[in-house]
Amino acid sequence: MPVADTGSQGQPGPTTARRDGIPLGRIAGIPVYLAYSWFIIAAFTVIAYGPVLQGNNPRLGITAFFVAFAYALLLLVSVLAHELAHALTAKLFHWPTEKIVLNLWGGHTQFQSFTASPGRSVLVAMAGPATNLVLAGAGWLVLFYGEPGGVAGILANIFVWANLLIGLFNILPGLPLDGGRLVESAVWKATGSQEKGTIAAGWAGRIIVIALALWFIVLPLLSGAQPDISFTIITALVGSFLWMGASASIQQARLRSRLHLVDAAALAEPAIGLAESATVAEVLGRAPAGTPTVVLCDRDGRPVAVVDAGAAATVPGALAATTPASAVAYALAAGAYVPAWSKGQELVQYLAQLEGREYAVVDGAGAVTGLLRQSAVIDAMTGKYRAQPQNQGQNR
Repeated sequence: MPVADTGSQGQPGPTTARRDGIPLGRIAGIPVYLAYSWFIIAAFTVIAYGPVLQGNNPRLGITAFFVAFAYALLLLVSVLAHELAHALTAKLFHWPTEKIVLNLWGGHTQFQSFTASPGRSVLVAMAGPATNLVLAGAGWLVLFYGEPGGVAGILANIFVWANLLIGLFNILPGLPLDGGRLVESAVWKATGSQEKGTIAAGWAGRIIVIALALWFIVLPLLSGAQPDISFTIITALVGSFLWMGASASIQQARLRSRLHLVDAAALAEPAIGLAESATVAEVLGRAPAGTPTVVLCDRDGRPVAVVDAGAAATVPGALAATTPASAVAYALAAGAYVPAWSKGQELVQYLAQLEGREYAVVDGAGAVTGLLRQSAVIDAMTGKYRAQPQNQGQNR
């Protein structure tokens, strides 16, 4: 299943855990969750496969539906083995695994931040399909030498084919499938850019979706064959999932390629810091036209509020000297200040942990030099930001 190689820092809290699904415990220290969406595929398996089993094995009777549910459980075990292979291989390279989630589409392994390389990325990705192919081989040996009969034989046969399908399907060379990491790593190695590799692998994933649709839906229809409704629905659902995953990979790569533009000093508006005890008159004296932005700092020099220039301008002149600047200011979120040299992924991850949409920028001495707005960071990452020729640090 797809390796999700971006994730939040730290362990998931109670709210995140509930959103992930039912906790199944930890394996090798890695939290494993069963998403509620898995019950949808389990129900579909019972409804679609139960009658087929019953028709092929009349002696089973109603038991056929329990066997179909066992089939769903075997799929779950196969996917869990797949994801564990990703996680345990990553552990060899000291990549911290945040969690494994088993869901409607199979599952995914989510990592915290790590430093990857083309070779290691391929090894971690290919560990999943390789594990499924090994399990399929083990199941075949059981069938060949053990010759199990009845329900055991049915489940052993299902186990072999399920793992074979999971293993081979995930080797297809396009994201979000594991085989996409082969394309990504090849382009990455050739160009030196992981982002270019990810974009190429994402487009390869889209081509795979188109090929699957043509082969399993369009060509049979053109040949006059009667389409199987269940198979068509499954193909459409899987294709939709793959297309969305490929598109998300392309979008994430484009965002990563612009991370170098996220620079606190370059994106911040000019600002100055004044003591929290300052008056409106002092603010207007330092920033008569509302620029630079005025940031108020507490006794320890920490930025705590931003003066609203429009509100400050409405204070009557006779009252400006006695009106505290804090009366025309709005508070910054706790800890909403960053060093002027902050940039890239480190800055984005830090800002993601803060509340609010504005952050004071301070120099090495702790003095306020600018005000960074969340909108400027987003514009830089989405390609909308354009530096002003007359003032490189200002985002209007």
